[in-house]
Amino acid sequence: MNALLICSGGFDSVTLAHRLHANDQLGALLCFDYGQRHKKEIDSARQCAQRLDVPFILLDISGIGRQLSGSALTSDIAVPHGEYNQENMQLTVVPNRNAIMLSIAFGVAAARKLDTVAIAVHGGDHFVYADCRPEFIDAMAQMQRLALADQTVIELFAPYVEADKTAIARDAARYNVPIAQTWSCYEGGELHCGRCATCLERMQAMAQAGVADPTVYAIQEA
Repeated sequence: MNALLICSGGFDSVTLAHRLHANDQLGALLCFDYGQRHKKEIDSARQCAQRLDVPFILLDISGIGRQLSGSALTSDIAVPHGEYNQENMQLTVVPNRNAIMLSIAFGVAAARKLDTVAIAVHGGDHFVYADCRPEFIDAMAQMQRLALADQTVIELFAPYVEADKTAIARDAARYNVPIAQTWSCYEGGELHCGRCATCLERMQAMAQAGVADPTVYAIQEA
């Protein structure tokens, strides 16, 4: 496997980057600026690429992101606080985000002669984000086989799609991920807020995995 990893700079994708790199399977990191308020994650992705000494590709699709309005991640809508639930986390859905990013990633992988596209979607996202579910991943893989027929064969690798974030936290420890250098918070402030769902999920996953969390949260500083 020689993979192009879609890397946001978040805890999940950086952990997968380290996992792939440890197994000599990481070809490059692909990161997207889609106009997200938490742009700090891009810096984390760039640092990951530098740390692992692999190419870093940053694509500006913010023009597309501006058309995907109505999400707290791309519009002037307050990021909901509290744990993930169907009602409040609908505000963080960016329509078709993974479908758009994966389509681009397969094209980039084909152009760079890489044989795999990797993505770190996980089971905890299923009930809120339709484009993180196994049936979507399977359908996307099949669509790309058809789209690239007679040109190349590129696999889609999503090792956490049936796993929870606790499994990712265990991998973070196993592969010595510098957790403090990953960015999860949707608020995009100077520190992780410690109140939004993705911060809470990050905390809980590490606690359940028995992994020390070095992240500094704003609620600790208040």
